[in-house]
Amino acid sequence: MAKYRLVLLRHGEGAWTKENRFCSWVDQKLSSDGIKEAQNCGKHLKALGFEFDLVFTSVLSRSIQTAWLILEEMGQEWVPIQSSWRLNERHYGALIGLNRAEMALNHGEEQVKIWRRSYDVTPPPISESHPYYEEIYNDRRYKCSDVSQENLPKAESLKDVLDRLLPYWNEKIVPELKSGKMILISAHGNSSRALLKHLEGISDEDIINVTLPTGVPILLELDENLHPLGPHQFLGDQEAIQAAIKKVEDQGKVKSAEK
Repeated sequence: MAKYRLVLLRHGEGAWTKENRFCSWVDQKLSSDGIKEAQNCGKHLKALGFEFDLVFTSVLSRSIQTAWLILEEMGQEWVPIQSSWRLNERHYGALIGLNRAEMALNHGEEQVKIWRRSYDVTPPPISESHPYYEEIYNDRRYKCSDVSQENLPKAESLKDVLDRLLPYWNEKIVPELKSGKMILISAHGNSSRALLKHLEGISDEDIINVTLPTGVPILLELDENLHPLGPHQFLGDQEAIQAAIKKVEDQGKVKSAEK
């Protein structure tokens, strides 16, 4: 019997996800498909009888918008939401805005997979000349964060994401979980992967093969020491979920017409 239960998910499809671009810290709203994914996620969680007491999101709109839509579908709009940059997507540095398939064509699929999925490889850092530098670092949401603007990352590996996420997990989320609250975390592909790595003890080598589709809730059942009682469970139609995972994995491959 699980002592604690937690639902974690990657937000619904964003506008740049559809365009197969590295979105990272550029703020994007959900695409029309992403809105449907979030709504369907809410419908499914409601049908399964989930009742949330608290929701955690990043400070990026696609994460927050997903949480809003889920709660609306569940009739739980009143549930409090707390947001932190520490749940943000991984900072992809100089790769932000670039098309993944074009990157695979220019640098090879294996290199793109390493940039996207490896544990401790950091992409080239973003510079002040980058077209999205000013948009990110002049954004008011980071002026009220718990670190100074000059200490915000300029590029991150998955290890870096875990390092900045863990203090928030331990200090903010864990006490709420241990108080008996049912928690939803509406995060991103890499912040979710980092948390799964920590909770499930996934090795540095194996985490490269963990892929999370958009808008699919993940159930974690934990014991009193917050150790998982089994592997994480994707909730929903398993065949459709596997197809969605393959779609994400194919984003970093050269398109057939270009091969």
